[in-house]
Amino acid sequence: MARKIGSRYTAHQILGRGSAGTVWLGEGPDGPVAIKLLREDLASDQELVSRFVQERTALLGLEHPHVVSVRDLVVDGNDLALVMDLVRGTDLRTRLDRERRLAPEAAVSVVADVADGLAAAHAAGVVHRDVKPENVLLDMQGPLGPGGSHPALLTDFGVAKLIDTPRRTRATKIIGTPDYLAPEIVEGLPPRAAVDIYALATVLYELLAGFTPFGGGHPGAVLRRHVTETVVPLPGIPDELWQLLVQCLAKAPASRLRASELSARLRELLPMLAGMAPLDVDEPDAEQQEDASDESAASAASPAAPEPVRRRGAVPLVPGAKPADSNRDTHTSMRVPAPDELAGGARGTARAPRAAGSPRPGSARNRATARRRRLAVGAGAVALLAAIGVGTWLATGGDEDGTGPQDTRNSAPAAP
Repeated sequence: MARKIGSRYTAHQILGRGSAGTVWLGEGPDGPVAIKLLREDLASDQELVSRFVQERTALLGLEHPHVVSVRDLVVDGNDLALVMDLVRGTDLRTRLDRERRLAPEAAVSVVADVADGLAAAHAAGVVHRDVKPENVLLDMQGPLGPGGSHPALLTDFGVAKLIDTPRRTRATKIIGTPDYLAPEIVEGLPPRAAVDIYALATVLYELLAGFTPFGGGHPGAVLRRHVTETVVPLPGIPDELWQLLVQCLAKAPASRLRASELSARLRELLPMLAGMAPLDVDEPDAEQQEDASDESAASAASPAAPEPVRRRGAVPLVPGAKPADSNRDTHTSMRVPAPDELAGGARGTARAPRAAGSPRPGSARNRATARRRRLAVGAGAVALLAAIGVGTWLATGGDEDGTGPQDTRNSAPAAP
């Protein structure tokens, strides 16, 4: 059912839903557009509406081949909407859901495109704050790049900033997607350009491995891992690419590359990645993720966000895409953990990848293997003890007190 959005646009079909609102296929004076209609409770927030208008100039001025441009911002009664270019393709989350992981060449090419878009945004003073696969669109009508990758465009600029109003969060709340949040955000510091680099490096890790480096379990545990744990090496990728990932996942923002530097370095690595197959690594066990959802982790989250992070969801801005609710917490509002909560570290470990087929330490499979090993050792010990007992019994003649008949073959004859 069509509905009017302001005086210039008509929304025809729902393309997807996210935690911030609904994306529609729409029509405007210049042709088809994507319209992100924010939730009614957001539209009724006068402070947010005022901020929406203030951000208009910055958002409308952001033009780049790897950024989904915002054409207009609409404030009309209960409607608060961003009108964006329509990208005829799919989002990166949908591709990950289908393929699980990408070949290194394609993954690096996609992330290099996004880094180019971020470089333009950062130069204009705009921080995205919610870089993740759901917000990366693949233009299926564009020319194929290295590894057969489609051009990648970053979307949803400004949404996280609009929702993160001072009245809503002050200095005690975190707004964002836990898997991709930089440590400084978890510690309550203001988001700068470096938070986008950390999130994009997390996306690259996920494209290569099929899972994020610190995700799994309760959101509080995920936040703590970002601050306290070191990323575990991915088996099978060139050292140059791994060192680049490590640098961009550094805990200290100043240690990370800038977006333009990241893009250039990634493109330099493309020739060595040509022809490499997707990594053959196993995803951490679900039971390991559940172990992280303990009382210690729960203390880092607000009572309003008790649900565990769910790992899949998509908001495609494409005609004909199947409408589906995004089921990843896009803008989770959480209490900033206290220093003593962060200092203890997560009970769970970082999501350590491993070569396919090998069990993860602490996993159910690993524990079963260890249990079988202990049973085998125990059985061996019982057999050994039994053998020792039989030997002792024979040596003592078989009596319980050891005083039974003695072997008299070499003893002196008894006195008459």
